[in-house]
Amino acid sequence: MSNNFSAEISSRICNHMNEDHSDAVVLYAKTFGGITDAIAAKMLSIDAQGMDLTAQVNGENVPVRIKFDRVLADSEDAHQTLIAMVKQARLKSK
Repeated sequence: MSNNFSAEISSRICNHMNEDHSDAVVLYAKTFGGITDAIAAKMLSIDAQGMDLTAQVNGENVPVRIKFDRVLADSEDAHQTLIAMVKQARLKSK
């Protein structure tokens, strides 16, 4: 993990996503993680290369690693990337 993604930054992003954008986290698991039957998901960590989620499928938690298409520079880059990914996922799910 680069210095731009400290444990504190990862935790802050994950807490925000899980509390305020839980629907987006499920979309990430379904669209980018291939867990199409996920009914819930939680972001566990994020770093410059990707994010780790756990998706709930048939009462079980399934680990999911989603790699970004490029290395992210910092938390602002992560913010913009996550927004772009959820927009892309919403288009694909229509």
